[in-house]
Amino acid sequence: MNSSSALVDWLLDSLELNTSLFHVGRYCGDWHASTHGLAQASFHLIVQGHCWLHIDGEPTPQALNNGDAVFLLRDFEFRLSGEASAAAAQECPRRPMQPLDSSATNGVGLVCGFFHFQSGLSAMIVDTLPAWIILRAGDPSLTAARHLFELILRECERIPAPSSALLERLCHLLFLYVLRQQVIDNSDLGGLAALGRQPAFANLLEQLIARPAEPWSLESMAACTGLSRSAFFKRFTELCGQSPGQVLMLVRMRHACQLFKQDQTVAAVSLAVGYQSVAAFTRAFRKISGQQPGAYRKGQYQKSRAGHP
Repeated sequence: MNSSSALVDWLLDSLELNTSLFHVGRYCGDWHASTHGLAQASFHLIVQGHCWLHIDGEPTPQALNNGDAVFLLRDFEFRLSGEASAAAAQECPRRPMQPLDSSATNGVGLVCGFFHFQSGLSAMIVDTLPAWIILRAGDPSLTAARHLFELILRECERIPAPSSALLERLCHLLFLYVLRQQVIDNSDLGGLAALGRQPAFANLLEQLIARPAEPWSLESMAACTGLSRSAFFKRFTELCGQSPGQVLMLVRMRHACQLFKQDQTVAAVSLAVGYQSVAAFTRAFRKISGQQPGAYRKGQYQKSRAGHP
């Protein structure tokens, strides 16, 4: 799989998420900070100085320096601190942030926020990722991400204060670049990324994405890979962690969401994604999205009226 792969682009487009800032500022002295317990994925960008990331269960702390970023995709126990020792970090108090100061020579400047992942394919993609990902300032494979980080650094120096709206959008884009590199380079990833690394399965996924309305059966999917029905099902499930039928439903519901954004009716969308019965489509859509199709369509219409993408 390469960076121009249609499947990689589709995965990124399927990752519906919102990004929100938690705080932007500076810590100095003895301090620790954590978003553990808030049941949300978070990100922490080091825009000045350095600190340490302590993750419970990990024996070695991670040094984070100016230009590094950490993406925590599960809600697990961790703390950021100026202390290299986990025991010392745990003893440090929580302190209020101070404003960023570009002339400061001590402490650490942070841009922190949350990712809000929606259900369905987003959850499936995120669940296959590592619990935490660190972007290093010197990583040669992430040149484009480095340029984005430079924009974030420049925005943090803005007087009198950086724009929260711009920082949220830049952090959102930064994560997409990091995610794309993970899908391309991390051979340990499961889910659709694992299928995409196998040419026969990648070809099948691209056909499912291109033709969701076709009456795909287990036999017809297996035929696309050149495997027998039983061998196909076993290998697909081993690689992906989901059955072919579950993945087909996810692909179809993702396409349905796109059609609803074009203000198509529930009946028309149902046929366009391979369901002859509106009732069956409604059950599948609600299972994946947590919403009734009509409610989702109405929400998309209201967003478009309000000028939101």
